[in-house]
Amino acid sequence: MSAPPLPDTFGNYALGDFVEVVSPADISWWPQTVGWWWLGALLAGIAAYRGSKALRRWYRNRYRREAAQRLQRLATAANAGTLVADINRLLKLTALVAYSREQVARLSGEEWVNFLNRQCPTRPFSPEHCDLLALAGYTGRAVEAGTAQELLAASLAWVREHESPRHD
Repeated sequence: MSAPPLPDTFGNYALGDFVEVVSPADISWWPQTVGWWWLGALLAGIAAYRGSKALRRWYRNRYRREAAQRLQRLATAANAGTLVADINRLLKLTALVAYSREQVARLSGEEWVNFLNRQCPTRPFSPEHCDLLALAGYTGRAVEAGTAQELLAASLAWVREHESPRHD
């Protein structure tokens, strides 16, 4: 058995002369006018400028990152008798990078600690820390663990917060 033959007009006779609508070409997402190109170039220039400025700031402040790492290493591996002297030495090296040699190299004792406190918006070193740092080179005494941790935290705060005219 075979299927009966199909008529010439198959389906709905009202759709016999139907022509399907052709959709238009896709609209481009690229800007069509010169003003948008100028705006895009301006925004790209601003982004490049700000990115290069942030990269320069990051590069100039590498000494802060290095000092912070060394302080954290001191916290775990330092000898209690030389901890204050090691912190003092590290602070001096950091200050020599951030400030001119004429400003920093001659400082010692109370004058040195006062210089450190003046460079931050808030004073990181308490009077007890000031005494420890001022006399560290002359006394080899060990400090208590709590005082040592406070001194390390204050030193880390100074490294991160001091205002450097050459590196900010």
